[in-house]
Amino acid sequence: MYAIKRYCRYICRRTLKKLDLSASLYGVKVKTRAEAIAVLTAVDQEYEVVAGESWGRPCRLFKNAPNNLRELFESSRSDETFIVYEDERLTFDETQRKVARIANILVTQYGVKKGDRVAISMRNYPEWIMAFNAITSIGSIAVAMNSLWQSEEMEFGLRDSGAKVLFADDERIRRLTAINANFDVEVIAVRVEELPSGNFRHLDDLLSDELGESLPDIEIAPGDPATILYTSGSTGHPKGAVSSHLNILSALMSWELEAKISLYMSGEAPPDLPYQSATLLAVPLFHATGSHAVMLMSYRNQRKIVSMYRWDVAEAMRLIEEEQISSFVAPAAMTGDLVNAAAASDHDLSSLLVVGGGGAPRAPEQVKNIAGKFINALPSTGWGMTETNAIGTGIGGLDYVQHPSSSGRVSALLDLRVLDENGTELKSGERGELQVRGVSVIQGYWDRPDANAETFDGEWLRTGDVAYLDEEGYLYIVDRIKDLVIRGGENIGCAEVEAGLLEHPHVLEASVYAVPDDRLGEEVGATIYCEGFDDVVALREFLGDVMARFKIPRYINFSSEPLPRIASGKINKRLMREAFVSSMPVENT
Repeated sequence: MYAIKRYCRYICRRTLKKLDLSASLYGVKVKTRAEAIAVLTAVDQEYEVVAGESWGRPCRLFKNAPNNLRELFESSRSDETFIVYEDERLTFDETQRKVARIANILVTQYGVKKGDRVAISMRNYPEWIMAFNAITSIGSIAVAMNSLWQSEEMEFGLRDSGAKVLFADDERIRRLTAINANFDVEVIAVRVEELPSGNFRHLDDLLSDELGESLPDIEIAPGDPATILYTSGSTGHPKGAVSSHLNILSALMSWELEAKISLYMSGEAPPDLPYQSATLLAVPLFHATGSHAVMLMSYRNQRKIVSMYRWDVAEAMRLIEEEQISSFVAPAAMTGDLVNAAAASDHDLSSLLVVGGGGAPRAPEQVKNIAGKFINALPSTGWGMTETNAIGTGIGGLDYVQHPSSSGRVSALLDLRVLDENGTELKSGERGELQVRGVSVIQGYWDRPDANAETFDGEWLRTGDVAYLDEEGYLYIVDRIKDLVIRGGENIGCAEVEAGLLEHPHVLEASVYAVPDDRLGEEVGATIYCEGFDDVVALREFLGDVMARFKIPRYINFSSEPLPRIASGKINKRLMREAFVSSMPVENT
């Protein structure tokens, strides 16, 4: 318990310097979470909560939140280390000066205006962070594209968002040029040795011009849209979730408040740590977990971000020791790798205080292993969605060890409810569809009124998750209504994969479903009706040209007969999944 308390104290020390009430808080141990929230969100406190609205919906707001992301970035300038990538190191101030130059490039050379969409598609390079910062600091909308997308998926994202400019690295540029797409988007190339012909310019060449290191003078309101993050739905193409500056900043301050609640309930004062707080960035920045919980949370906390080119558990342990990493937030697959490797490693991992999760539930055994195999680190997790800007519920430390199957209790500014099929709110312990409302919930989906109508029930967001709340308010996710596979934190729409399979000339019917997986949580399974065709290798090669690799089914079961259907005429997916999982065939190769 000491480790998580120590971490929370450190975060609070860095983020709550202006809190006049601090001295009177310490030494007073409250009994309940509700009591802590009531005190910490009261009038004249740093996290004072007031009534307001977001996207025209009534909600609770932080009175003292920054007005916009630009204000967050500018107020965080310092000489503390911010970004570490391989042998590159940048301070917060050095980063911000480069950001200002990129912002001026967008405005003066590309004519980007407030409300224009600018896309980012690359690995977790420092330039990803700088581009995001610059885009949102001039009132434009950052479109965080999935870097695993293949050519056709990239083309869809650019067309759908109407992006005016794209920041892309070498691999993404090669995918884009492979399809010879005829659409109007200017590309700013990052870490590319040879540029293709056309609308491509290298960022380094653009930065060589004389540029000011002050941001363009642009007014940005809290409710202005800031991001479009694509999320796979149960049908068709991915949907672009639109968030405002207010949505995002409310999520960040909610996480800060959670740390403060933990500290306050302990009744102890925060000590100084002998090293700068640091986090290991292995989850992609195009995920809300990566962009929000890891990257954006590091600003006010003055936390160092150590970015990896790709996930490698041996490299991760080296970096944890060398850079004194204090927190690691990643899907269960990555944290499981770390737990398993740490047991046989001689690396000093004692700086690690929190091993956080998200994107998919952890197995209870992994929760116990995190608490048992690290000297100081304790586990944490939470439930959230792209549509809630990754905030929702949270749980950590001994509380998590005692409730390893739970996703925790709801954030202070959000509300949860569970409804049955008739729309009746259910009591504690009863299972139904989970709905959420509050300030961090998105406006809706970009140019998708159909999806908005399906997703929103008035001011409530339908999550598509089957869940229940116990009498203490702990959330338990037990199933999903949406037709999705959640593979290592990646949402995969079954309908999208089915559509790709049906493009193959030999596939007559296809049904895609989730198959349990010890490491990734779920894998993609498919049952396919074909006549005279059973070539798995050829089928996967075909799919590799039309969708990202992580969407391609790991398990493929060929049927020589039409797939079974229910009375409505729909394919009986549940029957096929249950039959397949019960037999759990050896992986197709």
